[in-house]
Amino acid sequence: MLDLGKISGRMLIFGGVYSNLQALEAMYQTAENQGIPAKNIVCTGDVVAYCAQPEESVRLIRDWGIHCITGNVEIQLATGQDDCACDFVEGGRCDSFSRLWYPYAQAKVSESSLDWMRNLPAFLQFEYAGKQVAVVHGSFHYTAEFIFQSTDWSVKQKNFTDLKADVILAGHCGLPFVHEKNEKLWLNAGVIGMPANDGTPRVWYLLLDDRDGFQYLHRPLMYDYKKASMLMMENNLPPEYAKTLVTGIWDNCEILPEAETKTQGIALDI
Repeated sequence: MLDLGKISGRMLIFGGVYSNLQALEAMYQTAENQGIPAKNIVCTGDVVAYCAQPEESVRLIRDWGIHCITGNVEIQLATGQDDCACDFVEGGRCDSFSRLWYPYAQAKVSESSLDWMRNLPAFLQFEYAGKQVAVVHGSFHYTAEFIFQSTDWSVKQKNFTDLKADVILAGHCGLPFVHEKNEKLWLNAGVIGMPANDGTPRVWYLLLDDRDGFQYLHRPLMYDYKKASMLMMENNLPPEYAKTLVTGIWDNCEILPEAETKTQGIALDI
């Protein structure tokens, strides 16, 4: 747990770069255009995953100088493991796809980048607009835990209790959402490396503002998804994921609860 102290001013939260350099470059330009400094930007992990430019994505994050926590992929790469530990359905389609993109990422990421991953914090905490905020990848209890909007509140409540937090900023599940209850707020920024299964190529990030209490706003991000998809195909990465970048539809809903599965192909309006 890395304590950042008290932060003020607008903040930008994003995660799940997934080696999608084109989306990351668009995210960087958005931050520059909005005048949000690196010290007020947080990445929720999984800089590396499905797409074609893992090393380049890590280098941009490092050079940018933003705050970043470790995702399950960073943990696995940094410790020399032979799988991504994404908590996919064993033997399922995503599990089989990972046997293509994970070795590719292993071969591309430099030792310097692995050293950077080894030194990433697992969690962040800070005070913002009078709230105690914690940043996790999946959850406080399990880095690769899938927590969705429909996930029972009791699961989220245990995270709030154990973290002593008012607000939790999370990633990993791939879908942006808000869940508020009992004066606690769970915010998932979504990911920028893959669409949100809503039938559009847009990806998602989160803005925070402290000018009038704790305010938040999910925003879509457009980028050169055609180039990102083309680079995946050129490097023999899963064509199903390359197609997803263009169509905005996931190849399968293996990880999704029933409630989220029913929303596939419906354009998000948060």
